[in-house]
Amino acid sequence: MITDLKQETKFNNSYIIGISFISALGGYLFGFDFAVIAGALPFLRKEFMLDSVAEGFLTASLALGCIVGCLIAGKIAEKYGRKPGLMVAAFIFAISSIGIALSAGLTYFLVLRFAAGIGVGMASMLCPMYIAEISPAKVRGRNVAINQFTVVLGILITNLVNYFLKDIGVDAWRWMFGLGTVPAVIFLVGVIWLPESPRWLIKAGREEEGKKVLLKIGSDEFMNTTVQAIEKSLAGVKKQSFRALFEKSVRPAVLIGIGLAVFQQFCGSNVLFNYASTIFKSAGSSLDEQLLETVSIGVVNLIFTVLAMLVVDKLGRRPLMLIGSLGLSISFIVLAFLLQSHAPVLLISVFVLLAISVYSFTLAPVTWVLISEIFPNKIRGAATTTAVISLWAAFSILVFTFPILADKIGTYGPFYLYAAICFIGFVFVITKVKETKGQTLEGLEDNLIRH
Repeated sequence: MITDLKQETKFNNSYIIGISFISALGGYLFGFDFAVIAGALPFLRKEFMLDSVAEGFLTASLALGCIVGCLIAGKIAEKYGRKPGLMVAAFIFAISSIGIALSAGLTYFLVLRFAAGIGVGMASMLCPMYIAEISPAKVRGRNVAINQFTVVLGILITNLVNYFLKDIGVDAWRWMFGLGTVPAVIFLVGVIWLPESPRWLIKAGREEEGKKVLLKIGSDEFMNTTVQAIEKSLAGVKKQSFRALFEKSVRPAVLIGIGLAVFQQFCGSNVLFNYASTIFKSAGSSLDEQLLETVSIGVVNLIFTVLAMLVVDKLGRRPLMLIGSLGLSISFIVLAFLLQSHAPVLLISVFVLLAISVYSFTLAPVTWVLISEIFPNKIRGAATTTAVISLWAAFSILVFTFPILADKIGTYGPFYLYAAICFIGFVFVITKVKETKGQTLEGLEDNLIRH
């Protein structure tokens, strides 16, 4: 990653922000595919005559593809470069969006939805990596945050599009998925314009090309200092092995990272994004009201994610995680009670949005920050991949089991379970997770591993 320099060093800020936004379009695709299912499910249930098991598997198929995408993204990025990896992700997403829109049966739909997940998984790994490697250190946090911003923006815009498409007939779901081709093609064209990561170029022995990219970003001084820092960081570096994750010295950090990733999903909040229509249908809402609720969820998600970006470096990671886990536990207990007692839809909506605001302000963004910080340098790549795969695996279990649980014990039932998990997460954070705010990655290693 590019190191910081003296304050007087001049950077081409417009160029840096431009390439960061283009690469962050991968985050938009992530947000699109994450949200589109919520608007499409009411139509897909009728189209494919889905029972609770089929509905859960259909929703989870994206996450299963994401696991595969994460596994292959690292290999492509290391062997061929970050840019080709981003292009492959965009191409897969564009083709799968068209394919899903033309699906003639459930099996065909599931295969293409799985393929879309591969593209999403690749983008979720490569976009933040690319932005971090192309950005000067003093603006790296801001630029990486652009990716998270485009994720929630993709969720909101997709929810709005779904709402306006609801009245076009039984094939509305085809348009919902098919329109994903538009941002995918824009992303693909934009990636063609992007430069390759200078860190990868230098690592691959293409130093002159790496220097040219660095000169577009900053001054001669910046280029020379950065090249020296990259070469120093690569000196003696061996290929990372997943076997190293089981070493006694790093095992605590690895387990904490996996625990945080799994908890972020098992806390249950993403059920509100993916099954909002199911939840509000059980409360008596019409289709129009169900899709309007998804728009409200998207708006609240965007607002509180932006707020989290502004305060995470001031308030710290640990306090936000504690607030989020305990806040969600309380919110879900109340929400479950309201659903069970058939409370007015407006009151249910208030607590759904409250839970979304708590999650978007705390666990959703902060978990990703912690995963990027807590692993020792020598295992960071392998450990991050393992944590992200664990996250997607937990997500697939969450969205697969919700409709089954809701069918067996009522829509309210799972939220009592999620409330209990959130309280367990609160205990986990308070006993196992140390604050990382304001510390260097190297300085964190001894503290976290000893812990």
